[in-house]
Amino acid sequence: MKTAVIFYSLSGNTAYIAEILKDRLDADLIWIRPKKEYPDKGLKKFYLGGKDAVRSEEPELEPCGFDPDRYDLIILGTPVWAGTFAPPLRTFLNRERNSLQKKKIAAYCCCSGSGGEKALTRMERFLESDPFMERMVLIDPKEKRSEVNSHTIDDFCANIQKEH
Repeated sequence: MKTAVIFYSLSGNTAYIAEILKDRLDADLIWIRPKKEYPDKGLKKFYLGGKDAVRSEEPELEPCGFDPDRYDLIILGTPVWAGTFAPPLRTFLNRERNSLQKKKIAAYCCCSGSGGEKALTRMERFLESDPFMERMVLIDPKEKRSEVNSHTIDDFCANIQKEH
């Protein structure tokens, strides 16, 4: 069986990490995309994204081709918006909730400050599943590459390989 990295990315940080995980874990990438994309600049970016996150909105998604029967390990990736995971991922998780119940799940998030652990905990509770086998929080990994982020990614991948 295989690993899938299922993620949503607006500014590119979450996608950047998804690509790293794909290469290191020989995983498939499944990019979640809303039919109507969020603005990626200016005040509208924070207002609209934050509003939808706080209100637990579930935007309509483009088809992503996810087949749960192909995977035994799912790695979920999200930016942190208003202290929680992004609305497009919420839509996906709500739609796939039953198929994910039987899977091993790990998760990561990217943010510019605090709130990462809180967002992952909210995602875990939303899924009503066993605790994630591994969690990772990264601060601006694409824009501000650092030794801390590199070590965090190394540890995340090593722990997943050990448990998988």
